[in-house]
Amino acid sequence: MSAETNSDAEFAYGAGHINPVKAANPGLIYDIEEAEYVRFLCGQGYSNKLLRLITGDNSSTCNEANNGTVWDLNMPSFALSTQRGKPITRMFHRTVTNVGSPVSTYKATVVAPPGLEVGVEPSVLTFKALGQKQSFIVTIRGTINKTVLSGSLVWNDGVYQVRCPIVASS
Repeated sequence: MSAETNSDAEFAYGAGHINPVKAANPGLIYDIEEAEYVRFLCGQGYSNKLLRLITGDNSSTCNEANNGTVWDLNMPSFALSTQRGKPITRMFHRTVTNVGSPVSTYKATVVAPPGLEVGVEPSVLTFKALGQKQSFIVTIRGTINKTVLSGSLVWNDGVYQVRCPIVASS
């Protein structure tokens, strides 16, 4: 898919697997809990009444402490938008869970979109057991001078390649 011929390309293919056999054994997963969605909804301005209707929990409440953003969701993708030509810096905090090889070391490889600098810290994740979690931060800096820019972060341990799209738009 190419953004030049399909303007939705970057948003159409996502981070998932096309091969269902490989999808059953992904190597790393991005777990997400209900509390993250609640923080997101609170950050979007949902009232306590609407939040309770969605969660089915009459004790759910939004307050300053639990307002989140879309960037806080533990998703296997990184998307940002800003005005064309305006510098931007965005940090994404993510946590992955090892479901591949019990003992493994994943190295990050970044294909940065033109005009953007993408950093991953740490750039190596070492696991000693299945179910072990590791956290990392992706920092994207630069200026978006096109409508859509795309790149990727791939975690590779030599067996599994876990691809995460990076999309920037103006």
